[in-house]
Amino acid sequence: MLWVSNSKRAPAKGSNPVIRAVLIVLILAFGLPAQAQTLGALARALPGWSSLSADQRGITLALAISQPVPFRVFTLDDPMRVVLDFREVDFAGLSFDDTTVSGIESVGLGGASTPGWSRMVLTLSAPMALDTAAMETDAVTGQAVVTLTLTDTDLASFTAAGAPPGLDAMLLPVTTQAPPRDDDGAVVVVLDPGHGGVDPGALRGGYSEAGLILAFARELREVMRRTGRIEVVMTRDGDVFVPLPTRVTLARAAGADLFISLHADAIAEGRAQGATIYTLADEASDAATAALAEQHDRADLVRGIDLSGSDDEVVGVLMDLARVETAPRARAFADSLVQSIFAAGLDLHAQPRSEGAFSVLKAADFPAVLLEIGFLSEGGDLENILDPDWRARMQAAIAGAVIAWADADAAAAALRRQ
Repeated sequence: MLWVSNSKRAPAKGSNPVIRAVLIVLILAFGLPAQAQTLGALARALPGWSSLSADQRGITLALAISQPVPFRVFTLDDPMRVVLDFREVDFAGLSFDDTTVSGIESVGLGGASTPGWSRMVLTLSAPMALDTAAMETDAVTGQAVVTLTLTDTDLASFTAAGAPPGLDAMLLPVTTQAPPRDDDGAVVVVLDPGHGGVDPGALRGGYSEAGLILAFARELREVMRRTGRIEVVMTRDGDVFVPLPTRVTLARAAGADLFISLHADAIAEGRAQGATIYTLADEASDAATAALAEQHDRADLVRGIDLSGSDDEVVGVLMDLARVETAPRARAFADSLVQSIFAAGLDLHAQPRSEGAFSVLKAADFPAVLLEIGFLSEGGDLENILDPDWRARMQAAIAGAVIAWADADAAAAALRRQ
């Protein structure tokens, strides 16, 4: 196994706000190097400078990216694969579908099982050995090129290499590339059914939140698709556990215009009933919201995932700058959703709009909301969720809110361009 990283350790959270202020001034005044300049923390693949080729010495992959990132390389068998994980890379526009390189059956691009990482998978038709793996960075443009070379080997040697002990090598379903954007202006909505697998969520009367919300999301997907205006991607379509940060990674790979996390939680104390829509805030707007946010994040501890790491200081500043645009758009959608649910005559919580520091809302590059369609701690809400007529009305209200928001958002974007 090869592990290569040219990135320094990120500073701890709570770093000096004066330093952050200086960084913001420097970034706004002088910018970043050409090609590396971006309003997001994510490195981008550069298709025009990337290639996959073979000669008598073996196979060479050259992956050009907009900025250097840590990466790791290892092999897996059954089937034989070479796996490259990056922290993290937007693969939109990159495709090796037409590759005719002997020894490579396919190249998959998607999210890694480790949160905050992106994954490239080379499926092999014959055993290959990792010869070299290196990253070179252009001092002028800030771009980086990862070069990987593979040479012939025997099956026993390939199998013996494998993934290092302790590395979670589970592969999420990969996509060959981000789905193309429709010319007819369809909105790409990522539905995120909460919980799943080892994390059932709230439980009541023999029902689990994970199961109920997955069924609701599947029905909502069909309602949205029938509008002809909305393309839907789901972060899970079965009873499986998907780590919270990985859900955001999958949404980014899908080219999300909007991210909707769906839940039907229960609260331990007090009463809660009716739909509630949350947008991102550094601190929760009330104690109940804070408790719910803590509960969602704790789900990742089931898999032993450490959420305590922090980004590089400059990356954090750039994410903050990106949220200057996406945060108001998320709040606008949340308001549209409240109006649509109210117009449909459906129950809303006494305070239907709230804020919280939910992990799944922390993406900087697309608007995201968390929708509690109801609370399983209240019998009335459970009865609603089990009622197909109620679900149909709620799903129609959500789809209508997406279309209304998309139209208003497009008009606002046109004005900004002017």
